[in-house]
Amino acid sequence: MNYRHLYYFWVVTKEGGFARAAERLGMAIQTISAQVKALEQDLGHQLLKPEGRRVALTDAGQAVFARAEAIFQLGESIPEAAAQAASAPVARLAVGMSDGLSKLATHALLRPILGTPALKLVCHEGEVEELMAELALHRLDLVLAGQPPAQNSSLRLNSDRIMVSPVDWYGPASLVRKAHTEAFPACLAELPVLLPTPHSALRGHIDRWLEARQITPRTVGEFEDSALLSLFAAQGMGVFPAAALGADAMAASLRLRLLGRSEGLYEEIYALRSRRGLHHPLVLQILNAAQGTGS
Repeated sequence: MNYRHLYYFWVVTKEGGFARAAERLGMAIQTISAQVKALEQDLGHQLLKPEGRRVALTDAGQAVFARAEAIFQLGESIPEAAAQAASAPVARLAVGMSDGLSKLATHALLRPILGTPALKLVCHEGEVEELMAELALHRLDLVLAGQPPAQNSSLRLNSDRIMVSPVDWYGPASLVRKAHTEAFPACLAELPVLLPTPHSALRGHIDRWLEARQITPRTVGEFEDSALLSLFAAQGMGVFPAAALGADAMAASLRLRLLGRSEGLYEEIYALRSRRGLHHPLVLQILNAAQGTGS
């Protein structure tokens, strides 16, 4: 169907006849009539019928007009919408998050800028090396990672540690009992355990923490995505570690119980920036808020 033909039909109907439609459009009556007939041929139905000096809609014409009315009334609002969008300032922030980072902790770090007027927040998740490359190419304004860039990295990036959070262990009520909380962390050798995958920076800290306490966990699952890990735990699959920052909200929403705190085990989050991101106002707001919390 040709939408130009549909538009001419709509104008003819709105104006009540071909003569007034031709006057409104600045076209010849014969041209408009030919366009409407072409539409009728495309649809296989007569849409207009003569009614004195005016035209009236057939049953098929009424159905087509109702939809054309919705289409072109919406179309008439497009210029105003475009003008408003072009004139409204947009505060854009593109953030990369390395795999395995606590989603709740990163949300807590970004919370100070979420009330920014006209905010457009774009979040990417991936391997830290890929995210740093995107940062160097100025496709990202900020990368949140569980570790700083390697010292031999060829990329010129600034790194600030903005969060150091204790790590707590949570699990469903079916697994977390008083006897286990009293025997923490030794009970991790008995309970089913869910862990981040080995490429996560936190996983290395967890493994060393367990080894130092001579605990061999019964690992039943490994997850790259921390949010997915907590969902499987909530369904009874096992207990798991999570950064304390923001964990209370997670535990309440998923009905998880605190098993214990890993003394001496912490999750760290680093803010990586290119030179361009050094003066981004939203990035500076995030860093200043993180420093204010004592992270």
